[in-house]
Amino acid sequence: MSYPFKGIIPPLITPLHSDFSLDVESLEKVIARVIEGGVHGIFILGTTGEFAGLSQKTKATLIRETSRIVKGRVPVLVGISDCSFEESLILAKEAKNAQASAVVATTPFYMNIGQEELILYYEKLADSIALPLLLYNMPGNTQMHIAPSTAAALAKHPTIIGIKDSSGNLTTFQYFLDALREFPDFGVLVGPEEILADTLAMGGDGGVTGGANLFPRLYVGLYEAFQKGEMEKVSALQEVIGFLSDQLYQNDTYSSSYLKGLKAAMSFAGLCKGNLALPLYGYSEEEKKLLLEKYDRVKKKIEDLGIAIRE
Repeated sequence: MSYPFKGIIPPLITPLHSDFSLDVESLEKVIARVIEGGVHGIFILGTTGEFAGLSQKTKATLIRETSRIVKGRVPVLVGISDCSFEESLILAKEAKNAQASAVVATTPFYMNIGQEELILYYEKLADSIALPLLLYNMPGNTQMHIAPSTAAALAKHPTIIGIKDSSGNLTTFQYFLDALREFPDFGVLVGPEEILADTLAMGGDGGVTGGANLFPRLYVGLYEAFQKGEMEKVSALQEVIGFLSDQLYQNDTYSSSYLKGLKAAMSFAGLCKGNLALPLYGYSEEEKKLLLEKYDRVKKKIEDLGIAIRE
């Protein structure tokens, strides 16, 4: 079986009320937005979904509501990352009951472990759940990397089917491709959208790109242009994605500026309220005014490419 999850798979934000409960009405809006934009799947409870700041109750509700809203129109991938093995299994069971397509897990965080322990951990996890498993390399947040040789060892497991690399390092991405060359059915997806076109050219399977929450047609358009060999269009779209990143995600005052910027921009579009789970918090009204000007510049850039934006 060839790797089934290719293309643009947005890591969905988790829309929240001010009390940090799930905002289901906004969730429906976001899912409608991305599906209408042509995405090839949805990934919930990832970094962009603020999984580490959500209660287990909110996570379970999000899994069930996402499945209800999507209704099988696109694959749903569910993050089950946790320091606790048992808690990951509980989330995996919720995902299975909701008829999700696969689960995704980072390396365990906080504990100091080596690659041999990591292999045993992922094998035990895969053996204990009833869905395909994707590895998630996120060393900037977990302080633990998945070595390419570890990914290759885990690729031999029948239900470990791919990896999302969010290292942001093209050399690391190439090392994964090289290590996994003898496993052509093992997928390799990129996280950071700033290198989406580069990783597609290297042989990657697609992107788990946060900006696709907001402007899905921009990212789907790049992927489709690449598949058609329209490289000038790919370059033009990647340039706008880079502009979006510079305008909406960058703020030297905050380490959390990516999520602050994305959720604030989505609130401008009427897609969510812009609330973040503690310990994160949203921009002030003054900061939002400055960001709104940048958001409008990004919209104009996208519209100049002939890409329709539905508000």
